[in-house]
Amino acid sequence: MACKLVIIGAGRMGSALAEGLLRAKWCEPGELALIARSVETRSALESRFPGVGVFASLEVVEIGEQTGAVLAVKPDQAEGVSRLAGAVGITRVLSVVAGLSSARIEGCFPGPVAVIRSMPNTPVLIGQGVTAMAGGAHVTSDDLDWAESILGAVGTAVRVTERNIDAVTGLSGPMPAYLYLVVEALIEAGVHQGLSRDVSRTLVVDSFAGSGALLKESGESPEVLRAQVTSPGGTTAAGLRVLEQHAVRAAFLDAVAAAAERSRQLGR
Repeated sequence: MACKLVIIGAGRMGSALAEGLLRAKWCEPGELALIARSVETRSALESRFPGVGVFASLEVVEIGEQTGAVLAVKPDQAEGVSRLAGAVGITRVLSVVAGLSSARIEGCFPGPVAVIRSMPNTPVLIGQGVTAMAGGAHVTSDDLDWAESILGAVGTAVRVTERNIDAVTGLSGPMPAYLYLVVEALIEAGVHQGLSRDVSRTLVVDSFAGSGALLKESGESPEVLRAQVTSPGGTTAAGLRVLEQHAVRAAFLDAVAAAAERSRQLGR
């Protein structure tokens, strides 16, 4: 029986997608195939996903007319893998490869192929990721719905134009790293003020999680919520003044711009 979806490159991102799809009942285990080069990785995948086909090569997978593929390999492997996908008859691809344009993937196929380019972030590993996606030259609304159904199994998916994907790569793609750096710094700040590291970590991590939940669930803007915490002449105002003096806001603007530009360079 031909599989419904083949995930090419079942590393952390690919296996997280597999887990989300199976949890959401998007497909049955037997309708899913995972491709991994490492023997150790394949053994781990077989234990983790009973009933799912785990293979060393795409050529041994039974491909049907409706079989789609997720491209989840490293950028330097993506074009070679795409040529192989075209050779075995794949005509619909969801790419999670950073910096690789839809046009470059399309150029690896012998005929028209629906390529949806996406940029997920690491919270997909716990089903709470956010992913932006954009369709290539041959994509229909049905193709976008298909891609959104896959990405929606591991969080939230938003649709953008491909010219905005580099901006997404600079913003939400590395955002977990930006935020973790802030968390690291705040934990260290608590330790410098005399708190134990465990207490400081609990205060920072739980405040971070609660503040994010409040921002999402309240529907208020971050400006309004920040103002609610900031009494005139109070402790929060004193701390925020120092952050503004150190140009923290400008530093984030520059970080996103640098990451977006690096994504553009990778795509050239």
